[in-house]
Amino acid sequence: MNNSLVTICRNQASRCKIRHVTLPRSKFAFLTLPRYSMIALSNAVEPLRMANIITGQTVYEWALASLDGTPTPASNGLEIAPTIALDQIGAVDILFVCGGVDVQDAVSPKILAALRRAAERRVPLGALCTGGYALAKAGLLERYKATIHWENLSALREEFPRIQLSDQLFTIDRDRFTCSGGIAPLDLMLHLVEQKLGAQVSQLISEQFIVDRVRSDRDRQYVPLRAQIGVSHESLIKVAQLMEENIERPLSLDEIAAATGLSRRQIERLFKRHLNCVPKRYYLQMRLRRARELLLQTSMPIIDITTACGFQSPPHFSRCYRAQFGCPPSAERQTRHGKSAAVPPAGEPVPL
Repeated sequence: MNNSLVTICRNQASRCKIRHVTLPRSKFAFLTLPRYSMIALSNAVEPLRMANIITGQTVYEWALASLDGTPTPASNGLEIAPTIALDQIGAVDILFVCGGVDVQDAVSPKILAALRRAAERRVPLGALCTGGYALAKAGLLERYKATIHWENLSALREEFPRIQLSDQLFTIDRDRFTCSGGIAPLDLMLHLVEQKLGAQVSQLISEQFIVDRVRSDRDRQYVPLRAQIGVSHESLIKVAQLMEENIERPLSLDEIAAATGLSRRQIERLFKRHLNCVPKRYYLQMRLRRARELLLQTSMPIIDITTACGFQSPPHFSRCYRAQFGCPPSAERQTRHGKSAAVPPAGEPVPL
């Protein structure tokens, strides 16, 4: 930001009484996992920087850390320096774990041990994007309410059933601060800024970043079903949502018809007209997508994934999976876990 814009920010903030009051400092640390999401990290740090400019004092400090102090490559291949070793950070108000792509491969026993040591020292812990997986794997989210990037929600629910997972943009539960990916960390930080400095400063920060609405922890992050399927027909949305809620024990078309008040024929016409497929095919594809999430994002045995996604047997699941994705589930898991490519396969969704 150039000097003229800094002046504008400070002029706008001159009406804030806090500019004439010495405020206590808060320090946040950001532990970057390999292939972390840079957009999530940037959206967490920038509101802190702007808060310092607006208040005219160093209200927030932050440090970028890795396990050994060497810069960690982000998912876009860039590295940010300086980076310090995690054990050199000192006292912090919150330690955030920044995750991104292939977080299961990025979480090492040493990282888990370091997070457990921080928890033993009663350091408040947070997570950005898929960083919540590291806290969950370390056993530090049990009996907490938490969130994670929506692509990882299903897998995390299966692997860690004792976590109270939510699809909210961010959650704050006692000394745990978890946030989904993309620009949601901006909303979390604006919330924390408002708690410390008041709504006026939070509003000024959002204006500088051209944010027309600051979202709260009541806002959901998950892409609405109507956006996923690309239509707005309420009856079709209702049917698809019912399918989504019944993956483990798929409903028959008669059961869906009874629950929605539609006839079989009406449901079939809706799917043909709007999605150009039959309901059974759509339901199968939905279950296979869920199975693929569990296959690639967890270590669940394939037989358990078979049951969790409503397939009759592992051979039945394997046949359906091969027909949809071109290879059996065992081969895809082996290939995915053995790969070291910097970029995920084409067409595969990636956490922002």
